[in-house]
Amino acid sequence: MEGLRRSIGWSAAAFVLTCAVLVMMPAEVSAVRYIVGANMGWNSNVNYTIWAQGKHFYLGDWLFFVYDRNQMNVLEVNKTDYENCTSDHPIHNWTTGAGRDVVPLNVTKTYYFISGKGFCYGGMKVAIHVEKLPPPPSSLPERSGYPGLLSTFRGQIFLPTLFAIAAVWDSFLYLG
Repeated sequence: MEGLRRSIGWSAAAFVLTCAVLVMMPAEVSAVRYIVGANMGWNSNVNYTIWAQGKHFYLGDWLFFVYDRNQMNVLEVNKTDYENCTSDHPIHNWTTGAGRDVVPLNVTKTYYFISGKGFCYGGMKVAIHVEKLPPPPSSLPERSGYPGLLSTFRGQIFLPTLFAIAAVWDSFLYLG
């Protein structure tokens, strides 16, 4: 019975500590890896303009091109070469030869990708506008005239009270 009480006490303390950490943690956003064309991949006869519509590409995201390595490639070009499907002077050839190419979106700009070898004329091109991650939402407006009351409450009253309750809870479990 003693071991059960200790494990319950430890579980309660761990739960309280987890709750406290979650209260203090800011919301984090992680990078997103987009499979270009989703389940269709990087292929002819796919409208990549429609695929990209409604998506927000942010600094730090990744594009993952999946295609037939024996036929297609992934070339980053300028806007004019994108519009004319010209692959003679790419800015960067992302083709690795495996048909599984990853492109980091590490600059805020519009990226233009095409597949050479004539496939661009069949629609294998996509423009991706990359922007900075929007700032996190601001905190709720304060309802009282005392600035910082909520943060004071959370930092100086709530957390110590939470830890004190956990300690008292744990000590009662050890005594019983």
